[in-house]
Amino acid sequence: MRTRSKLWALCALLCALLVGCGSDTDNTGPMTPSGAATATPSVTGTVTVFAAASLTESFTELGKQFEAAHPGVTVKFNFAASSALATQINQGAPADVFASASTTNMTTVVDAGNAADPKTFAQNKMAIVTPPDNPANIASVADLARPGVKVALCQVQVPCGAVAAKVFSNAGVTVTPKTYGADVKGVLTTVELGEVDGGVVYVTDAQAAGAKVKGIEIPKEQNASTSYPIAVLTKAPNSSAGQAFTEFVLSSTGQEVLAKAGFASPSS
Repeated sequence: MRTRSKLWALCALLCALLVGCGSDTDNTGPMTPSGAATATPSVTGTVTVFAAASLTESFTELGKQFEAAHPGVTVKFNFAASSALATQINQGAPADVFASASTTNMTTVVDAGNAADPKTFAQNKMAIVTPPDNPANIASVADLARPGVKVALCQVQVPCGAVAAKVFSNAGVTVTPKTYGADVKGVLTTVELGEVDGGVVYVTDAQAAGAKVKGIEIPKEQNASTSYPIAVLTKAPNSSAGQAFTEFVLSSTGQEVLAKAGFASPSS
């Protein structure tokens, strides 16, 4: 009987210890069946991205990949000149993310209190494009200044227009365009249609156009570049999705897509 009493006492002690362990406070959050803490809820809804026209192809691809990684999320784009997008945002247009082709346009949005902490995610430089048969035999920046050569450029307030002006300054030439495009895609379309002899666009747009145009490289000493910043807007309707998309653009996957499209890395 004495042995049996000792066994009962030992069992009671063990049970008390087990109950005490089970009552400890657990600060790790809900647990999955495997014992791991529950993951942060995934982003949902629609993320609206205002992006420079020159990002059309690369961001469209990034949007598809982001949607695939976040089932149920929709990415909605508004592609236009960065200057126009900055104006729309500052006038109250609802959006979650702004990706600009110029730090100047991003600064106007930040200064208005509509964005904060922008991050540079890419750089771009310029190229000459002509119709495939190059009717004016353009081979250099100087050729764009020849009498009778019809040229299309971006409007001066648009980043691609401002960067083209730097190219002309570097080359020491004065170019009087026949027409101005509202954004870089407008210039590209004018060249593709054969309405002008040549135009100045980003290298990424020349690459995206493929056989529709002939691309002519601008020498390094004459060329100019622009940086692309991205930021979540302070009044974003879906800030969590906007932050997730911004991080995706800055990720190695996003950078790979941009590099394939012809963009240079932020640090280059």
